[in-house]
Amino acid sequence: MPTLSRTWLAALALLAGLVLASGAWAHHGWRWASDQEFELSGTITAVRLGNPHGELTLDADGERWEVEVGQPWRNQRAGLTEDLLRVGTRITAHGHRASDPARRVMKAERIVIDDKSYNLYPDRDS
Repeated sequence: MPTLSRTWLAALALLAGLVLASGAWAHHGWRWASDQEFELSGTITAVRLGNPHGELTLDADGERWEVEVGQPWRNQRAGLTEDLLRVGTRITAHGHRASDPARRVMKAERIVIDDKSYNLYPDRDS
């Protein structure tokens, strides 16, 4: 009987791990985003850079949007610095918005500042 209990406990632990991992993957992957290309222009009102990825808050025509940028290494590779991503900077973000149109969130693949393009995913067409 103790072996059966250990087996069930191990199975439950594995199931719990899979459920937690799938939630993290859904957030940090791309499943939440639309397949359609999306472009958004606005002024940065808040910045949070760091792991797991940076986030910018934009005022886009009076609407508040959250724009996910890359992990610190990806931003650095693209040339996006803290000096560029500061409050008051006007940007255009190219990427994919949330599939749910009620959510004003997008994942940026490319950021344009002062007519200069910073490609976070150079292997993708964006």
